[in-house]
Amino acid sequence: MDIMELLALILMAGGVWLWLDSLKARESGVEAARLACEEEGMLFLDDTVAIRSLRLVRDDDGRLCLRRVYGFEYSDTGDNRRQGSVTLVGHEVELLHVRPNLYVVPKAPETHDAQH
Repeated sequence: MDIMELLALILMAGGVWLWLDSLKARESGVEAARLACEEEGMLFLDDTVAIRSLRLVRDDDGRLCLRRVYGFEYSDTGDNRRQGSVTLVGHEVELLHVRPNLYVVPKAPETHDAQH
């Protein structure tokens, strides 16, 4: 086995590891998004998350690991789609972002009538 075959084998093994590790992290992201939507009374749409970014970071113990940001869609009414995201360091959820719809209720005009 020459050096090129060995290098190709190492690269393929690294690719398989990344793929399997990403599947586990994706499942953690799906579960976190599903639970967050349930807690907020939202609908978790399509039952999936999609990768937005992937990069190397150091965890709390100083070890190199992957930070993955997944996006997902949810709905508060069932008629719309809103964007959310879940950030994982390794397989642990670091940040989960679900933006609820903000409703601004206009203030009723004040009346100066004194009621006795």
